[in-house]
Amino acid sequence: MRLHSLLALAAAGSLLLPLAANAGPWPAGKKGEYMDQCVQVASSQQGVTAAQADKHCKCGADAIEKNFTTAEIEQLDSKAGVDAKLRDRAQAAVKSACAPKQ
Repeated sequence: MRLHSLLALAAAGSLLLPLAANAGPWPAGKKGEYMDQCVQVASSQQGVTAAQADKHCKCGADAIEKNFTTAEIEQLDSKAGVDAKLRDRAQAAVKSACAPKQ
């Protein structure tokens, strides 16, 4: 009977692995770098206030943290180039989470 309990627990745990694999904290210092760069670029857009830029960038940082592993976040900041699929996935996640509600 104990084996059945362990198997059920293992099966339930394996179902939760994909959820845990899709979220990770920002690598040390990277969230601040992202925010600085994002706010600078967003603020330079015509008609965007500093407050609007900050709000959008915070939303984007949260969306990235919720949808990507730490390793993926590091890859998004790679100096060697970013994988197009990963970049597109990040842009879609930010757009979905942060687009103005209509």
